[in-house]
Amino acid sequence: MTVARAFSAAVVGLDGQTVVVETAIGTGLPGLTIVGLADTAVKESRERLRAALRHVGFPLPGRNVVVNLAPADLPKAGTALDLAAALSILAANGDIPASALSAITVLGELALDGTLRPVPGVLAVAEASRRDGRTELLVPTENAAEAAALGGIVVRAVPHLGAAIAHVCGREILPAFDGAAAPAGPPDDPEFDLSDVRGQGLARRALEIAAAGAHNLLMTGPPGAGKTMLARRLPGLLPKASREEALEVTRIWSVAGRLPAGSGLLWRRPFRSPHHGASAAALAGGGVDPKPGELSLAHFGVLFLDELPEFRRDALEALREPLEDGVVSVARAAGSRTFPARFLLVAAMNPCPCGFRGDPRHACRCTDRDIGRYRRKISGPLLDRIDLHVEVPALAASDFGAGGEGEPSAAVRARVVAARGRQLARTGDPRLTNGGLSGRALRRDGRLTEPARRLLERAVDRLGLSARAYHRVVRVALSIADLEGSDRIGDGPVAEALRYRPGASAPVT
Repeated sequence: MTVARAFSAAVVGLDGQTVVVETAIGTGLPGLTIVGLADTAVKESRERLRAALRHVGFPLPGRNVVVNLAPADLPKAGTALDLAAALSILAANGDIPASALSAITVLGELALDGTLRPVPGVLAVAEASRRDGRTELLVPTENAAEAAALGGIVVRAVPHLGAAIAHVCGREILPAFDGAAAPAGPPDDPEFDLSDVRGQGLARRALEIAAAGAHNLLMTGPPGAGKTMLARRLPGLLPKASREEALEVTRIWSVAGRLPAGSGLLWRRPFRSPHHGASAAALAGGGVDPKPGELSLAHFGVLFLDELPEFRRDALEALREPLEDGVVSVARAAGSRTFPARFLLVAAMNPCPCGFRGDPRHACRCTDRDIGRYRRKISGPLLDRIDLHVEVPALAASDFGAGGEGEPSAAVRARVVAARGRQLARTGDPRLTNGGLSGRALRRDGRLTEPARRLLERAVDRLGLSARAYHRVVRVALSIADLEGSDRIGDGPVAEALRYRPGASAPVT
């Protein structure tokens, strides 16, 4: 009996785990058997392997062929092990040198004619290969840019099974893929600039504060007031993503199967806007082998929930863990997975079910009971995790044809970057923003002036602020002070922060 091994990987959660694809060819009834806790897609690879090997002139040997996927207790899903299985069979049959497979990781789905098709999770596989000391990776051509983005590993783009065989045999070495030559996606979307927004000065200011301190934002206003337009421009106000952030986002999108074909790193911050009919599993992630959902796809970006009260209650409750901890946990029969989900939440809702309460141009037909029932769809604990509440009124007719442009996103982003720099100087952690500061950190970094402290004390009595609401006001005021370049929180930032509390219809003096 002849045994040969090739190395590939499976994706577990967001991590790659090495899979040894070993083939034994011996006596017995002719046939091909695949074992090792393989799902249906992996078992169906038998027919793909037969056709692809025959197409390149290496039909399956007329003996008993057993392919084992080790470790046997690790569930294997998908089609990414096809290429490794094909090369392992050829090595066991003596058609290619088995020793040539010991230092490389191979990945890819085989078409019936031997063409390699792209697979998800390649960045996670590249990380696993580098971690285990195999610094050469053979992947389908459309996955090469993604794999090369990691660095520290030689990536070779394989268009066809025949090309992989020629490379392993040393007849025609595939060139190393030049990751620097791969096109990088633009960090900004020029179609969504803040200068396009007319009016809505208060909402524009709230967007700037939200970007500066990573504060969650709720906009309330009638249809057509510009809530979606404002939310769509928030990613352009955030600091440019770092390489580490881009790598993490790319890995999530790749595992979820959402990475565009041929794409390298995703430098543009994500903007996700799921429909209000989305289930809790669609938001948090799910499936037999759980995959990331919308909350994780928005990691390091913006999650926009339009028509917030129309979302299912269980879907909204799925937001509470990521808003508090920056992760989302998904438990299924196959196991529990934890995915990162550190996003900036922007929500929008109408003031009433018909949407026209407070709009002088339309009559509202809703009763007080209707309005109360509509607003109670959003739980108090969820609302309590939103720092900024802002009214977005209907635009006046004079705003429609207003001349000139508003302040562009680039100018606002420059102030946001400076404010984030002040936060980094205080905390030393680029992921720790004002919106996520603990009460202890606020007492250390939120240095209130005496007038600001007295104003807050009056606000507690007048607005009935809880301890949590008090801290949220201080967090927002700290971000405003950072935007102003101040080392202390004065009464001006506190007074402005109080304007964004729900029910603060009049300033506290």
